[in-house]
Amino acid sequence: MFRSAWLHRSLIARLAKRELTARYRGSLLGMLWAVINPLLMLVVYTFVFTTVFQARWGTGEGGSPQFALLLFSGLILFTIVADCVNRAPGLLLENASYIKKVVFPLEILPVVVLAVALANAGIGVGILLLFHLLFLGLPPVTVLLLPLVLVPLSLMTLGLGWFLSAAGVFLRDIRQVVGVCVTMLMFLSPIFYPVTAVPERFRVFIHLNPLTPILEQSKDLLFWGRIPSPIEWGIATLAAWVIAWLGFVWFMKTRRGFADVV
Repeated sequence: MFRSAWLHRSLIARLAKRELTARYRGSLLGMLWAVINPLLMLVVYTFVFTTVFQARWGTGEGGSPQFALLLFSGLILFTIVADCVNRAPGLLLENASYIKKVVFPLEILPVVVLAVALANAGIGVGILLLFHLLFLGLPPVTVLLLPLVLVPLSLMTLGLGWFLSAAGVFLRDIRQVVGVCVTMLMFLSPIFYPVTAVPERFRVFIHLNPLTPILEQSKDLLFWGRIPSPIEWGIATLAAWVIAWLGFVWFMKTRRGFADVV
């Protein structure tokens, strides 16, 4: 499943770099927008949820700065999924010229999108750690284990990317459905609230969300200094690997029909 990505790692790096630079090419501030955008998002969401809705996380200890950073940490990880999934249905159609080239490894395109999303997330994490240091003090040492949380998240996102990018070639309407589903997923994930704030009879639905354990584990590492259960992490990683494998199989089985449709 990852052999092609490894063999074409230099091509993936070049395509990801080109996409990052193209996104901000021609703008006055250039790559600074990669920093400004998450900062603006942090300010807006913090104002809405702490001032307008008077939202608090758990007992409310730590006040608005802590709530803002908790919210921001969830948004950073969710944005990785949202960017890749929203882009996936039209990904191959945007690169239709590659489909006609027999030698081009189409399966690396979702990997490129994921690489760009992870690069943007890295900038967001840097901003998060800076504000954590300014308002809450030195982050716990467990923050060094954050890349472990990104393993199941990346695998799951990659699987969805492979599946949706292939399906989007044959079903053009899928892009509209995906946009609605991503919005629903954002509000059904523990990003703006802790799982304990959900009425007990509805918590089972929150726990069915594959993002829930990943988001909870990231907060344990970033804020509470707790190491997630290796068993829970292993189960999440195994489930994400299965999703990735199924998405890859679907992509490779259907790719022979891309050229006929495009």
